Amino acid sequence: MKISKDTVVQMHYTLSDSDGHQIESTRDGDAVAYLQGHGNMIPGFEKAVDGHEAGESFSFELAPEDAYGPAREPQIARVPVKHLQGSKKWRKGMVAWVQTEHGTRQVTVEKVGKFMADVDTNHPLAGKTLKFDVEIVSVRVAMPEEISHGHAHGPGGHHHH
Repeated sequence: MKISKDTVVQMHYTLSDSDGHQIESTRDGDAVAYLQGHGNMIPGFEKAVDGHEAGESFSFELAPEDAYGPAREPQIARVPVKHLQGSKKWRKGMVAWVQTEHGTRQVTVEKVGKFMADVDTNHPLAGKTLKFDVEIVSVRVAMPEEISHGHAHGPGGHHHH
């Protein structure tokens, strides 16, 4: 079965920057699952894997426009340090997760004080060319609940309790 809209894709991937420095990888853990065509992955990623099938391994690069967009001037926001997630001790340049009214966002710490931190709300990968090495583990038709919820359920996907 080929990857297309409303299929659940289970895969491993390694993400690197244009210099070959690894940013993240699922190779040492469980495969991840996502629902194709529902914005669960960046648009350039979904476009690049469309039409591939289980058992295939391939690589592709995404220009910033197809990934997290161009780098913009820093968009500085001041947030309470207690709202930064991902570490106990913060330093300039570290990436944190923050809950916003638009969901969880990654931000880059610019300056940190005792109670407040200045963070750049641009995505840390904005302006970067990204290289993906992908191994498609399985492809299946999405269940109606997955389509209505807009994400994959089960191993590697979202779990409802």
